[in-house]
Amino acid sequence: MAGETDAGRGDATNPDPEIEVRRARPTDEESVVAFTRNTWDDRETGDYLPRVFGDWVESDGPRQRTFVADVGGRDDPETAVAGVVQTTLLDDGEAWAQGMRVNPRYRGQGVSRLLTHAGFDWAREQGATAVRIMVFSWNRAGLGSARSIGYEPTAEFRWVHPEPSPDGLAARSGASDDSLTVTTDPGVAWRAWQGSDADERLSGLALSTAETWALSELTAGRLSELADDAGEGLGRVVAVRGPSGARAMTYRTRTYERSGDGDGDGEPETWAEYGVGAWADLAGARALLSAVARDAAALGADRTRVLVPETARAVSDAACLRVDIADEPDFVLSADLTADYRDRGHVD
Repeated sequence: MAGETDAGRGDATNPDPEIEVRRARPTDEESVVAFTRNTWDDRETGDYLPRVFGDWVESDGPRQRTFVADVGGRDDPETAVAGVVQTTLLDDGEAWAQGMRVNPRYRGQGVSRLLTHAGFDWAREQGATAVRIMVFSWNRAGLGSARSIGYEPTAEFRWVHPEPSPDGLAARSGASDDSLTVTTDPGVAWRAWQGSDADERLSGLALSTAETWALSELTAGRLSELADDAGEGLGRVVAVRGPSGARAMTYRTRTYERSGDGDGDGEPETWAEYGVGAWADLAGARALLSAVARDAAALGADRTRVLVPETARAVSDAACLRVDIADEPDFVLSADLTADYRDRGHVD
């Protein structure tokens, strides 16, 4: 095709001069959907970008910016946009990048680097000093691209899925300790988090309450704010303590509706999401995940997901308690916005 031939100009260090990064517009939606609808055609769950791009552009503002790589003079939607990414501000100088996609016709031309640096520049101008991304562990191309443009590996996590139940985990899962009690005290939760294996292995990160899918540094202040917004269920913050002190903690980030197959089709299900699960031992894990199961049931949720560090202990504890576990982990990578990031990275 003519578009593919024309797109061959330029390389990773000298991109096609016709490609210019700019703020995304509603009129870009057709082009973005055209090259993202089959991003992961070999996976059961398709790309979410075709469903959310329009909302992204509409909601762009002082704390969020969506960028596209515009190929000047192209009227064909298949070739008019070379790539897309969104950068969002979180709290305390942190930013989150997501949705990096490069049109297959323009791969190998440095498009991801152009888009990434545009996002970095914008976030730094807003006062951010660090930016992070999440990449599925099976996405080898995404991982390679992220490292090549300056992101560094930071944390690895997995989802575990206690089944909502007013009775908590099934009795057969064992490891019960009657001396443990559940509390909504954010101070106990913070004590359970500080210095925990989860805190260390996740580099202090947990799910943000400001942006879905994003991770940011967990603080005592955030736990206190969530505890004040208890709402329904057991409470937004849940901790476990015993005679020896704090033993486990989590916090609920949100509830949301999602189709049964995760791809926009099927009957919707209500999910309850928890920002991190940290525990000292198997008994603490059982008490905490039982509390999650009860909290989700009280909210009327059909399913749950709890972020835990990708460690042999955390994952095997969940398995021992007969809690469903995600098939694969996910990775978080970070970039320092106080550095000269244009001199970092390797090949694109």
